[in-house]
Parts: sequence; structure tokens; C-alpha cells
Amino acid sequence: MSTISTSEISRLQTTLRRLLGAKGLSVNAPPRPGLSVELAVDGEVIGTIHRDDDEGEVSYAINIILLEEDLPPPV
Repeated sequence: MSTISTSEISRLQTTLRRLLGAKGLSVNAPPRPGLSVELAVDGEVIGTIHRDDDEGEVSYAINIILLEEDLPPPV
């Protein structure tokens, strides 16, 4: 995994907002080097984004975490 630049963070945020139709989505730089870039919706962190550079092919993996307590009650 490699570091995600400020430019990439901005481009990821624009693309994810468009693809997911979520204006409240934000991609946040890590608070200090070595930590993951965070994916948030309306200020609540829901996951992380990681960059992979494999022989010049760059891709981004998103890991979304949902807690069972945040789900609606079973029907």
C-alpha cells in the first residue's frame, strides 16, 4: 500500500460523491503520516481507503465498517 496524495484525496472525494450520490461524503487525510485515509458520511467515519500501485496500475480499495448496533431492528 502506498501513500495517497492530497490531489488524489480530492479526486477520490469528487468521484465517490458522484458515483454514490452522496454530497455528505468526505475523504479525509490521515491526522498523521502512516495512518489510513478516512471515508466519512456527514462527519461520521465509515471506513478507510487504501492505495495500491501494482506495476504502474493504481487502484483504491475501500473498507467500509458497519456496526451491528447501527443497523435498524430486524423485521
